[in-house]
Amino acid sequence: MKTEVWTLGIGLPKIGVAQAVAAENAGFDGFAVVDSQCLAGDPYVALALAAQATERIKLATGVTNPVTRHPAVTASAIGTVQAESDGRAVLGIGRGDSALAHLGLSPAPVAVFERYLIHLQSYLRGDAIEFGAARAHTAGAADLAALGLAAGPQNSRIHWLPGQHRKVPVDVAATGPKVIAAAARYAESVTFAVGADLDRLRWAIATAREARQAAGLDPDAIGMGAYLNVVAHDDPSAALRLAAGTLASFARFSVMHGRVQGPADDVERSVLHRVHDVYDMRQHTRAATPQAEQLTEAFAKRFAILGPSTYCIDRLRAVLRLGISKLVIIGPGPGTDETEALAVWARFAGEVLPALRGD
Repeated sequence: MKTEVWTLGIGLPKIGVAQAVAAENAGFDGFAVVDSQCLAGDPYVALALAAQATERIKLATGVTNPVTRHPAVTASAIGTVQAESDGRAVLGIGRGDSALAHLGLSPAPVAVFERYLIHLQSYLRGDAIEFGAARAHTAGAADLAALGLAAGPQNSRIHWLPGQHRKVPVDVAATGPKVIAAAARYAESVTFAVGADLDRLRWAIATAREARQAAGLDPDAIGMGAYLNVVAHDDPSAALRLAAGTLASFARFSVMHGRVQGPADDVERSVLHRVHDVYDMRQHTRAATPQAEQLTEAFAKRFAILGPSTYCIDRLRAVLRLGISKLVIIGPGPGTDETEALAVWARFAGEVLPALRGD
């Protein structure tokens, strides 16, 4: 399977499109836009605009959630991006994090997430959904019968979507075993947010394969990817300083509810618990924050990929040999020096990315 290398962006006005164009010009295969309405602009607007400004690169939400939009709305939005991009869209989804935190909510329960996946896939295929199922994602609205219509729809379906382009694939961002299993059953692909440690990635891959086998599905017929914090820099300490904000945010996914998910030794557990206990969502993904200060070089060496370009290439190739075919690269985040951040991004694009093209 061809290796895809993606990068993340943000849907801020005038910025997201420029990032997508830069990613395509640099040779990336995909560009994903965060969906966090209180921290960034609308991802579907950004992706549709990016579709008009690019020709080749795939475009995805990175990631949306099952709470802030009805699955019919999500399907219609990403279907529009699919049409505008001539079939380059991917729907990235997880349980939700900052988007929900800024509404005073926790991530969606796994059962809610799984039900949303099922209904979302139905909408994306153009299938009809009974009103009772569709109403499971609404609150406070009266039944259609209250209008006394002479005639009305008998079920819920996106009428315009089928036949426009191939179905939009769904990719689930997953860390814990229950979400990995849900992804294995109901998505075209799963992208693990468990760090760069090979033992943790092997565990995630095995969890997905076992869930598919238990559901009577082909364990080889699902795409697998990994979100990886990567900074190409000759000084690992400087690389950690640049990566710390986003690394702390992704590390927290492995201890979201105070319990460490996946294999970890005592040192890693200690760091993860400290990140959890001091995490300030008001400074999400930012450098020089309480959560970023909990990261040690020993932890970062395993959970992230920080170092010279040749080191990054070797570590990324080791990840690919596990059966991972999609790499989503997370570099420096907000709060870092812009000149330094652009330099390491350019170094990755100019030195690391070309070396992965033949993998």
